[in-house]
Order: sequence, then C-alpha cells, then structure tokens
Amino acid sequence: MTDQPRRMKVLQAIVEDYVASREPVGSKALVERHNLGVSSATVRNDMSDLEDDGLIAAPHTSSGRIPTDKGYRYFVDRISEVRPLSTAERRAVQTLLDNSDDMDDIMGSTVQVLSQLTRQVAVIQYPQLDSSVIRRVEFVVLSEHRLLVVLILSTGRVDQRVVHINEPVKQPSLDVLAQLFMQYLDNVSPYSLQQAFAEMQSVIPHEYQALAKSLSDALHLLADAGHQDRILLAGTANLARSPQDFSHSIGPILEALEEQVVLLKLLTEMEQDAHGLSVRIGDENFGSLGDASVVAAGYGPGAAAKIGVVGPTRMDYPSTMSAVRAIARYLSRILTS
Repeated sequence: MTDQPRRMKVLQAIVEDYVASREPVGSKALVERHNLGVSSATVRNDMSDLEDDGLIAAPHTSSGRIPTDKGYRYFVDRISEVRPLSTAERRAVQTLLDNSDDMDDIMGSTVQVLSQLTRQVAVIQYPQLDSSVIRRVEFVVLSEHRLLVVLILSTGRVDQRVVHINEPVKQPSLDVLAQLFMQYLDNVSPYSLQQAFAEMQSVIPHEYQALAKSLSDALHLLADAGHQDRILLAGTANLARSPQDFSHSIGPILEALEEQVVLLKLLTEMEQDAHGLSVRIGDENFGSLGDASVVAAGYGPGAAAKIGVVGPTRMDYPSTMSAVRAIARYLSRILTS
C-alpha cells in the first residue's frame, strides 16, 4: 500500500476502535469518532483500498471492517515511539519489585505486575547463567548432619541446596571453607566450577577435603539446575475472558503455554526492533500460537532472557509495548545493580 498519511489514520482509527469495542468498524462511525477531516464517502474509498491491500477485512456479511494480521503488523511497524508508563504505573511497579528479595520472588512479582498492567498472559524467561558470574557462596549449619549450600550469581539469582554429611561439622569450619572457595570462585562463571575446584584442591587442608568435595558437588548441582530453561506465567485466566477473540478454541494456546517448548523456541528467536521490543502477530507465530500475538523484550545481562505477554491479536499494542519495555528495563536495573 502506498503510505498515504490519511489511509494510515483510517487504519489506525479502525485498529483503535476495534480493540476498544470488539465490533466491526464502519465509515460513518470513523467520521463521527475521529477527526479525519474528510467525508464518509472518502473514508469508504480509503477502506476499500485498505481491504484490497489485505489490511482490513469484512467479517461475515457485516458492513463494518476489522484489522487483519497484516493490518496489525502494518500498524505496529509504524508506531513512532513507545510512551513511558504513567507515574501511577511506575509507582506500582516499584512497590512490587522493590519489596522482592531473591530471584524467584523478583520473577514472580514481575509477571504478576505485567499481567495486571496489560490484562494479558505475562511470561518471563529466567536469565541464563551463560552471562552470569558467581558473586558469593555461603555454607550454613542446619543440624549436626545437614548443611545449607547457597549460590548467589550476578544476575541476582539465589539457589540453595541442603547437603547431608556423615561427620558433624561446626560453623567456623564452614566459614573458613567459604572464604577459601571465594578466593577461587569470585567473578567466575558457574560453568568453570570444576576447573576452579581442581585449582584449589592443593590448598584445602587435608581434614577438610571430604567436606569440600561435598560442597563443590552441591554447587555443581545448583549451577546445572539454574541452566535449565525456565518460564514463569501469570494471568492465564485473561485468555478465558475473551474466547471470541480467537478463531478456534483457546485450548491449544493454553496447552502451548503449559508445555512451554513452543513458547521458549519463539522467545529465543524473537529479535528486538528499534524500540527494544519484539512483536509477533498471528500467523507469524508457531503452530498453536498462530491465533495469538506475542510482545516481548530482552532483559538482564546481554538482554538474553525475554519477558513479554501473550494475548489475542486484538490487543492494545501501544500500551502493551510500553508496559513490556518498561518492566524489562526496570528488571534489568534490579539485576545489574
């Protein structure tokens, strides 16, 4: 379609009205509700051209028109800027996230607030450990034969594991080993644990060798568990509130969200645009997500992990894009501070 400003205004008006009302939009309503500066006849001609270009379509025999996936894409690609969150929205985000302590709390609070802001399904991919380094390890006596091993990474992730030991140990001995471990592990990648432990073997006192091996094995297990791709969801009930927005049953979409494999693949492949966002609309998505839209942004070290929302193609894209980008940026600041 020739990028004529008036036709773009007509398409934008159709998108806005349809998103707000879920009703097909006619030329008369457009003239009444929007300052287009032209007659209904002119708007009808523009709508005819938009339909010829596949950007809008007539559902059934309705005289009104609705945006197509291609129309939404054309509209999204021409959003010139993404507005910031309002003061009230920013305050709500800060209140929720600033009160979160460990990584699981932060992730849970983040998807909750994003779901509330967008009224869509919020998804967050845990940050990968590839770009993280070890900030601290802690060893704590729980009982005579049980210890708590804690691994803290630069992403803010905190993992812990209970270790059972044969010989009782006192906390001062664990503190000595924690200091020794950190001489070799500080700012080291979790994937270099084995090499670091090999390097420190010669300086570990003989009486601590068996205990140090148990602690090292526990740290390995924590690092391996953290490397697994994990996704957290919130607000899946939002899909069920508007089943008519989907041409088929919402069942396959819910299954895709639950199984996560398709969603993980999609998030991994999504590339950010000039706004720092990724938007996939309708059949641009894989399989059962072909009836939905996904808006996502990278966050954290290297922006490798993604946070976003999944919802119907009849989505308030400007507001959703604003919320997703703002939350991603705020989360990045938390994880890198």
